[in-house]
Amino acid sequence: MDGTARERDASAAPRYTPIADHGLIGDLRSAALVGIDGTIDWYCCPSFDSPSVFAAILDAERGGCFELAAAVPARTKQFYFPDTNVLITRFFTEDGVGEVQDFIPVDDDSTGERPHRLIRRVLCVRGSVPFRTRVAPRFGYGAHPHTVRPAGDITVFASRDLSLALTATVPLETRGPDVRAEFKLAEGETAVLTLEQFDADAPPHRCECGEAEREFTATVSYWRRWLSSSRYRGRWREMVHRSALTLKLLTYAPTGAIVAAPTTSLPEDLGGERNWDYRYVWVRDAAFCVYALLRLGFSEEAEAFMAFVSRHISPGDCKGSGPLQIMYGIDGRTDLTEHVLGHLEGHRGSAPVRAGNAAADQLQLDIYGALIDSIYLYDKWAEPVSSEQWDHVTALVDWVCAHWDQPDEGIWETRGGRKNFLYSRLMCWVAIERAIRMAHQRGLPADLPRWRSSRDTIYRRIMSQGWSASRQAFMQHEGGDVLDAAVLMMPMAKFIAPTDPKWLSTLASLTEELVSDSLVYRYDPLASPDGLHGDEGTFSICSFWYVEALTRAGRLDEAALAFEKMLTYANHLGLYAEQIGRTGEQRGNFPQAFTHLSLISAAFTLDRALG
Repeated sequence: MDGTARERDASAAPRYTPIADHGLIGDLRSAALVGIDGTIDWYCCPSFDSPSVFAAILDAERGGCFELAAAVPARTKQFYFPDTNVLITRFFTEDGVGEVQDFIPVDDDSTGERPHRLIRRVLCVRGSVPFRTRVAPRFGYGAHPHTVRPAGDITVFASRDLSLALTATVPLETRGPDVRAEFKLAEGETAVLTLEQFDADAPPHRCECGEAEREFTATVSYWRRWLSSSRYRGRWREMVHRSALTLKLLTYAPTGAIVAAPTTSLPEDLGGERNWDYRYVWVRDAAFCVYALLRLGFSEEAEAFMAFVSRHISPGDCKGSGPLQIMYGIDGRTDLTEHVLGHLEGHRGSAPVRAGNAAADQLQLDIYGALIDSIYLYDKWAEPVSSEQWDHVTALVDWVCAHWDQPDEGIWETRGGRKNFLYSRLMCWVAIERAIRMAHQRGLPADLPRWRSSRDTIYRRIMSQGWSASRQAFMQHEGGDVLDAAVLMMPMAKFIAPTDPKWLSTLASLTEELVSDSLVYRYDPLASPDGLHGDEGTFSICSFWYVEALTRAGRLDEAALAFEKMLTYANHLGLYAEQIGRTGEQRGNFPQAFTHLSLISAAFTLDRALG
């Protein structure tokens, strides 16, 4: 949260900084996690899905890091420079107060011509403060050796596939594969360390204090200018805008892609195997992001994602899983082969560490509804879709009409076998229903008789086979008796009235079985095996869906309380991972787009209902 800070004793740092004790910086191409102790322990260069340069969050010994902190015992606090993604980490010592300003300058025109440069600006704001730094890159997820070559006042780290130049305004000392420095700043003094990607055609240059200050000012201006387009003026402006800024950080400007999270293999179950690579474009997640950003007035991101869809998703390329793959690389590639990085121990021993994602080959029918719903909203709120885009929509809808009744792996990407998931049926209904709306509103050509017939058949199938008369609730899948929080989307998708008796009965059952003090489990893995070992926490997107369901049912006091409770689980900067553990800790990849987009939607809906 802007202006809000968490305090920590930097002298008592554990081997692994907790997931929640981080902030995120980035430049719409890549991102880095900065711990509250001032250490960058996750950074991929030059893009989100590149092999890591710093990955101490996944292996404290072999992952690599960029330490920068007070050289004496200090309390630390961390906050974002207001209305930006510039991160400030402050160190409170006996003799003074210092701070590190971390940011990656953004290439405003998205051409990628400016060098990719991570800037760490160190200031002493009161008294005097001694600082120390250790720059310890470990290229290729810690698997590729590198050389260290001092070149005047620039130090070059060169590996097989990537070279980085470290420049500093303080003297540096090479120690083996690392570079270290110790320096002391008096009040008003500044030091700068930058890490810059370079090649032989574009040699690095030294970044002086004056240039770093200009870059700081330009980066602050960029983020504030972007955020000024927001139309949200509601009660939770600070949290909504932090979520919007986070979603923007997860966009890949060169292609318009939106990643699910900037990290891989942060555990959903500490010490367990539920560790996944989220640095890719999930059609579902990205489409929901477009919806959230459009609601706030950010249409450029929607336009860029639609361009990504048009370039890289062709209905003619029909594979075994259908014309859509559930996820793509940030450059549109389809090969996301999953492999294990066995040399890394994982966050606090949570192995395996994975790169790539085997779920890319799954069949998940719900993605068609998510994508076409976002296209419908883009057509409604931003600009009309083109004739070529409409041709793609009709091809997708025709495919859904022919294949909606297949079993699939579902929204939660279970690895326990395909089932007839209700949520998949629901979103197939959404895909067809939204396309029918577009055809009517724009007078666009479509096989409306077939579409209507399929839509109505899906509706009746859900109402007859998705409903359990004995449980008086809608179930996770046909033929089962297990609840699933994904059905919270039923009234949000306008499939069922939010006050329908069947829905209210379902909501009561979900509240009784899956809700814990406003936090929502997505399902019970013991009752519905998902093919994986271990436990998981409550799923944060489901908790915000629950707020929306209560709101739409007219239970505003309950909704407001649940929402406010959920806000207390954010970290000190207003960021969320995918899940929340039993004792309130953040679990899973961080920060998670799914969580932040659902926060925006819940705040928007609840604020409007409260008037």
